[in-house]
Amino acid sequence: MGVLASGSRESASPDGEADSLVATLFVAEAARLVSLARFFVDDRTAAEDLVQEAFIRLARSASRIRDEDRAAAYLRSIVVNLARDHNRRGLVSLRHRPPAVLDEPSAEETATVRESRSEVVTALRALPRRQRDCVALRCYLELSIEDIATTLGVSPNSVKTHLQRGLRSLAASLEETR
Repeated sequence: MGVLASGSRESASPDGEADSLVATLFVAEAARLVSLARFFVDDRTAAEDLVQEAFIRLARSASRIRDEDRAAAYLRSIVVNLARDHNRRGLVSLRHRPPAVLDEPSAEETATVRESRSEVVTALRALPRRQRDCVALRCYLELSIEDIATTLGVSPNSVKTHLQRGLRSLAASLEETR
């Protein structure tokens, strides 16, 4: 059921095809993945680094990918997990580092910020982890319930429950700020 062939280093496709898959996914998904990572981390550079690390990890295991149609979901799950790890490490080291210098926004980021009001992002970040993951993947990447379930490794019914609760909490939080 997994994306990767377990235990086997043998590939059903030559390394050139695996490299091609990674390159194709990079062109198709990199910008969206950076946007996704930005919902979890405050720093654009950190978001870009997380996405780069996700592609490195995908490239290392690309020769073992059994289902190329699910490779994008596998990549999204790597980004979400890396962002969680980044935030966990950040909570520990936050006391010991100077305040971050704000990034100079790019044109793309400026356009993204206009689309996504800061109140929404703040409210989204305040949601419990699973609700935040489901809402971000559904609303910002426009993934289907099945794709979210595949990305997060949970059942579609669990996604529906977390999505419903997250949207309800998000609406209530946004009402309070008005």
